[in-house]
Amino acid sequence: MSNAPHPRQAHRPVQALAPGLYIVATPIGNLRDITLRALDVLQAASAVFAEDSRIARRLLDAHGVSRSVETYHDHNGEAVRPRILDRLAAGEAVALISDAGTPLISDPGFKLARAAIDAGADVIPVPGASASLAALCGSGLASDRFMFAGFPPAKSAARRTWLAEFSDVKATLIFYESGARLAASLADTAQAFPGRSGVVARELTKIYEEFQRDSLDALATRYAESGPPKGEIVVLVAPPAANRRWTEAEVDAALRAERGGRALKEASADIALRAGWPKRDVYARGLAVKDEDAGAD
Repeated sequence: MSNAPHPRQAHRPVQALAPGLYIVATPIGNLRDITLRALDVLQAASAVFAEDSRIARRLLDAHGVSRSVETYHDHNGEAVRPRILDRLAAGEAVALISDAGTPLISDPGFKLARAAIDAGADVIPVPGASASLAALCGSGLASDRFMFAGFPPAKSAARRTWLAEFSDVKATLIFYESGARLAASLADTAQAFPGRSGVVARELTKIYEEFQRDSLDALATRYAESGPPKGEIVVLVAPPAANRRWTEAEVDAALRAERGGRALKEASADIALRAGWPKRDVYARGLAVKDEDAGAD
């Protein structure tokens, strides 16, 4: 842990908040991935609502924010939502957090935000961590255009129908999956998007953070053989345009650009993902390029 000043000591005193519903992003793993503004809002809000008050309590305690937390989730939403709307109508500032990441992204916050807007209350985003964006940044896939699709259906037949809806989307696809369903889900994804590359991102910002990059077929096989992985999982699928197989000259140029940087094995994995080549073939080209260049010297 750093010896830097505690965040509550390192910036100005908390100001009073304008009325409204504050959608506050929280860390997805590393508790230090929270903004100073988020801490201000959580300290100054009239009320804080969270999916699980125990998880919220650990976060608040870690940052010296002393206050009570009420619950708002799928099971009590119908009963709690009117009470929150009453508080907003009375001019209070109410903060909403999820267990991890940005509220409203695959959690029950959407209904509350929609109801608040319909009631004339301000909805104020307090941005921060998001598993989908963190996974995209570390994936090596095209990030200029992407689509977040949430959780696929649990059953294979429904999942294949769901995946087919995205077959013509010219963007990197991002969705969440559970460890128990990952191998079967990847097999259906490989069938829906033949020949495409993918990435499985796991335990983001945590000690065992991991990115597995390969063809969707190979990823499906890997997890079928290794068994269900632990932790939160993000699956990314390369867009159709990224599926063009590189020429040998393009692969060689990319390998030479990596010289003096990462280890050949690591560089080969990333280049294979972009080039549409098997990793072993890129690695073999890397060895050949190294020999060719050494001979030229």
